Amino acid sequence: MKITIDRAALLKPLAHVQSVVERRNTIPILANVLIRAADGMLSLTATDMDLDVVESVACSVDQPGQTTVPAHTLYEIVRKLPDGSEVELASVGDSGRMSIRAGRSNFSLPTLPVEEFPALSGDTLPTAFVLSAADAKTLIDRTRFAISTEETRYYLNGIFLHETKAGDMPVLRAVATDGHRLARVQMPLPSGAAGMPSVIVPRKAVQEIRKLIEETDGDVQVSLNENKLRVGFASSVLTTKLIDGTFPDYERVIPTGNDKTLRVESSSFKRAVDRVATISTEKSRSVKLSLGSGTLTLSANSPDNAQATEEVDVDYASAPIEIGFNSRYLLDIADQIDDGSKAVFAMADAASPTVVTDESDDGALYVLMPMRV
Repeated sequence: MKITIDRAALLKPLAHVQSVVERRNTIPILANVLIRAADGMLSLTATDMDLDVVESVACSVDQPGQTTVPAHTLYEIVRKLPDGSEVELASVGDSGRMSIRAGRSNFSLPTLPVEEFPALSGDTLPTAFVLSAADAKTLIDRTRFAISTEETRYYLNGIFLHETKAGDMPVLRAVATDGHRLARVQMPLPSGAAGMPSVIVPRKAVQEIRKLIEETDGDVQVSLNENKLRVGFASSVLTTKLIDGTFPDYERVIPTGNDKTLRVESSSFKRAVDRVATISTEKSRSVKLSLGSGTLTLSANSPDNAQATEEVDVDYASAPIEIGFNSRYLLDIADQIDDGSKAVFAMADAASPTVVTDESDDGALYVLMPMRV
């Protein structure tokens, strides 16, 4: 194999694929990236056995072929080469080495046999539909903050993606929860998604998909079965195994009878919570909301007797209530509501779950458990 490619053109796909490779590997081949060159294209593949990413980029192919080399080392070499460099990658027969040349720089990396490289791709994924990059970004950004990091409840370590109905309208819904807060986002069901299996997309796959979405303005091709999900972009394809578990019946934790309604401008609310939370303890991060007619007083205390209060103008006409929340969780939810829009809090009492919605977007709903303060 022998190819020549511009350093910038190689660096971008390398950055994507090397982020999939785990730093610590007991299986040597999993530390490598699979490099294939043919027909004027270079293909780079990396996997951790649970997900793989394949990136393609145009290059000058002097001699087609394939090999595998250490992913992080190759990435660091290319990253440190001068801008504008022409990079030559070459491997000769069974030499067990690949050379990297750019200007006066020469590197030689060990290779491992292509036959040892595992393949995730190849399964039939019968459900296929298309999302715009903006819709895919919305589904991820408005739910991923609520993904659980508690490994014992592994079925919460991802986003639950499924088909359901909102009234009479079929919708595609994404849900995540960690037991303290819940995020639910929905949009009209895309063409081709009818009858799709309900799946849980793992946290790492969600993070990698989000990075790839950032690099595209076009449509996102989604295909899946009960065990795998594949997401295709203009020059890259990510395939991931899905979490084998049953997501809990989240509808049961969304209260419907909360009778106290608070409306507050999101950006001023976020800034006020952030300021008051400055003195709350790192452990509890608690902030108390005291509501009366037309006013909200935010307050926090610290063990060393520091105190903070701030008043915010709000739309509230129900009975007075005091309720506490983890400020970090409160800010995570408030961040999902567009600046200039109003956040709507529906509350029952100081011990029951609170529902938060965006007044200008009925596609998203959040549930937050209060805490004692």
